[in-house]
Order: sequence, then structure tokens, then C-alpha cells
Amino acid sequence: MTIQYHISDDLLLGYSSGNLDEASSLLVATHLALCPHCRTRAGSADSLGGYMLDVVPETAVSPSMLDTLLARVRSDGDLHQPASASRFSSDAVIPEPLRGYVGGDLKDLKWVRLAPRVQQIMIDTPDCPSQARLLRFQSGMSVPEHGHRGRELTLVLTGSLCDRETILRRGDISETDERTEHQPYAGPDEDCVCLAVTDAPLRFKGMLARLLQPLFGI
Repeated sequence: MTIQYHISDDLLLGYSSGNLDEASSLLVATHLALCPHCRTRAGSADSLGGYMLDVVPETAVSPSMLDTLLARVRSDGDLHQPASASRFSSDAVIPEPLRGYVGGDLKDLKWVRLAPRVQQIMIDTPDCPSQARLLRFQSGMSVPEHGHRGRELTLVLTGSLCDRETILRRGDISETDERTEHQPYAGPDEDCVCLAVTDAPLRFKGMLARLLQPLFGI
């Protein structure tokens, strides 16, 4: 497996400095579990991130957020401990820490139908401004054409996701924002499973997709 599309410097620095929300941190930590190159980069970013923690002002958090985070750390390990291949079996599709959030590997999951040929699993990240979900697209399935009101992070876990000339495969990351309008589709060989994190609703182009958007929750 050769990962071609990596975490941006800004995203990696935000993760190392502790400035990302839980959902975004989960996606970055999952990518690090799959990507030796970015684990090396994270080591350098951690040094700078530690400095930033010393200089940024403190921010109050709710008691429930702290309790939830501590419970996750005890059960699943710290999101900010980059995982290595030794932390999960060689045949695992979903690495830690994501596997701890969704309750098992790919074969263990219970999917919910989102649309024809599309299924999802919502991932619980309480008190988090971003929403994380697993999505499974049947091979050849196109996502409705859309733009973005904020940032969307996508990490491919199985299959491939095609976006214009770009083909994302296992471990690859896509970062999009308000400037992006596209219509990605699952590759032809197998179903595509990806982890997606959004901090704002999408802007669908088609009337039907806009009417169904409240049901999609995305």
C-alpha cells in the first residue's frame, strides 16, 4: 500500500498542538495508524505543538466533554499517540483508534441505509462542532454534485474514491473547503468505505438532494 495524499501541514500542526476537535483528531489519528510517512512528520510537529500549548490561552470546556474524553482515553488510548502497524492485526481493515469508536472491524459493523447504494454509521463525538461518520458507497456510485459551507476531511479505508483526476485509495486523505465543488464517485473494483468529517452542511446542487438533505444529516 502506497499512500499518495497526506495530511496537510496545517492540519497536522493543529493535531499536534491539540487545537483540533475530537472528530477531526480521530480522522488524523486513524490516518497516522496507516501512514508511516506522516507518523514521522508528526514527531516533528509534536515539538512545535508542545510550544504552542504553552503560549495559547486556556479555554474552558464543559464537564461532560472532559468526562467523555477521559473515558475514551482509558478505553481506546490517547488519540494523540500515533498508532503503528503493531497496534492492530495485519488483516484489520479499520485501525485503532477508529475501531474503538465504531465497535469493531468492518465485518462487525451494522450499517444504516442513507440512500440507494449508500450506507453510513454515525460516530459519537459529544460536544464536538464537527460530525464524523463512516460512509460506504457501492462501486461506481456517484455522490450528488455539491459544494461546501466549511471543511470536509475524507479518509479512504477500502476501495477507491475518484474525484476528477484524483484517485484516493486506502490511507489517502482529501481536504476540501468552501472553494470546492465536485462530484466524487466510488471506483469500479469494490465498494468504497471512508471516514468523513464535516464542520458544516454540504451545498447540494440538485433539487432532489437538497430536499432529502434533512434526512441525510450531512
